Amino acid sequence: MAPTLADILAAVERIRPYAHRTPVWTCASLDRAVGARVFLKCENLQRVGAFKFRGACNAVFSLSEQEAARGVVCHSSGNHAQALALAARLRGVPAHIVMPSTAPGVKKAAVAGYGGQITFCEPTLEAREATQARVVAETGATVVHPYNDPRVIAGQGTAALELLQDHPDLDVILAPVGGGGLLSGTAIAAQETAPGIRVIAAEPEGADDAFRSLAAGRILPSVQPRTIADGLLTSLGSLTFPIIQERVERIVPVSEAGIVAAMKFVWERAKLVIEPSAAVPLALLWERRIDLTGLRVGVILSGGNVDLEKLPW
Repeated sequence: MAPTLADILAAVERIRPYAHRTPVWTCASLDRAVGARVFLKCENLQRVGAFKFRGACNAVFSLSEQEAARGVVCHSSGNHAQALALAARLRGVPAHIVMPSTAPGVKKAAVAGYGGQITFCEPTLEAREATQARVVAETGATVVHPYNDPRVIAGQGTAALELLQDHPDLDVILAPVGGGGLLSGTAIAAQETAPGIRVIAAEPEGADDAFRSLAAGRILPSVQPRTIADGLLTSLGSLTFPIIQERVERIVPVSEAGIVAAMKFVWERAKLVIEPSAAVPLALLWERRIDLTGLRVGVILSGGNVDLEKLPW
């Protein structure tokens, strides 16, 4: 069942002691470059460096004492793994993280550093799911899906709620879309608190399954996506897709060149370290894929976890 505004408001109170209320950044040179007034919600400055901590934290602290004592589990090698490990540590319960053996060393170290108990598996979806199922059978841990979970969606929606509390007169909110957890939570929070606001998503052209899914009216799985925005490689979920169908005005694909240009500009001019996935909605503005000239545009900067040895410029 889709979360409601009440669920998002409850998440605000639940995660308040643990999550950062991230700042909203502005940059006059960015405004001039894109022809709009842009308000950047800096989830790159969130704990674990990404919005993912909000959803993971809400999910972990939603569990009963009995459920929590058995721990939580996910299969992930990205921001969700780190977020769930930290949220579980803050509650004092085990976090079982299934990771492919090929995951970068820096990600393995980060998950371990947050207290995650890592189980390695072969780098296939089948192996990850089978290993997760075995961990659940052995421990009784609760699965916390990175996006197809109402508790996670509600937690992610708290970022847009904060943005609109700080700037209630926005015309549009832009967010990236991968699995759709952030976008779904953003759309619910925005439209329930600011009726008439437009919610638009951006997606890499090389991983445009959400764009194609909306056009087809059904989920089209992501197949061999090719993009530097490696946080947006997943397909929409059974919970997120209908929310996006109902509440999101459109999904706009953007080019790899646009993603890199927007990311580089924000590093250089706004002095913010963002990852490629966070630059995707900025690329929509940068390439002027749709006309938002003169509008007040909120952008959810989804994260700032960048491999500094592999910068795209």
